[in-house]
Amino acid sequence: MISDLFLITPTVFGDHRGYFMETHNEEFNRYIKHIDGSPALYVQDNESKSNKGVLRGLHFQLNNPQGKCVRVISGKVYDVVVDLRVNSETFGSWYGIELSSENKKQLLIPEGFAHGYLVLSDYAIFAYKCTRIYAPDDEVGLLWNSELVEGDKIIWPHIDCDIKLSVKDKSNKKFLDLVNSGKTFTKYLVNKL
Repeated sequence: MISDLFLITPTVFGDHRGYFMETHNEEFNRYIKHIDGSPALYVQDNESKSNKGVLRGLHFQLNNPQGKCVRVISGKVYDVVVDLRVNSETFGSWYGIELSSENKKQLLIPEGFAHGYLVLSDYAIFAYKCTRIYAPDDEVGLLWNSELVEGDKIIWPHIDCDIKLSVKDKSNKKFLDLVNSGKTFTKYLVNKL
């Protein structure tokens, strides 16, 4: 796994009535840091519903980077992150995992990563907490099928329909174009947790 990512598998208490699980508590805060290493808290919660084949991303904010805690409330997605922290040992590396309402896994993503997901089920309701408020003028996008370091590419799962992208996400930049234009996290010192 890429350094500084955390996968959380919550304890689920279920019986004939349904289930209960804790999705966040104060203990998580020790893993949440701003890109400069200072403590961070989640300040914004988001939820989206997308249909099968929708690919959102890969998004990041350059000057106001967002750490995220992501999970699926209903359905199934393939969730992907790319490390854009130039000082990181895993710069340019990617990680992908299936998140679903069945496995209930959550991914803690530090600031300095591009993030996106592909909906695998008929639809998915996706929830995420962010360490900074969304700043549309600061958002940058990494093209979903871009070559990364040493020609590596994200391996997306095969689905039985076309991938659907927004107009904005179709115009996201290739990895090398982002690096060459300085749109990576070079001004921050990466601190290990």
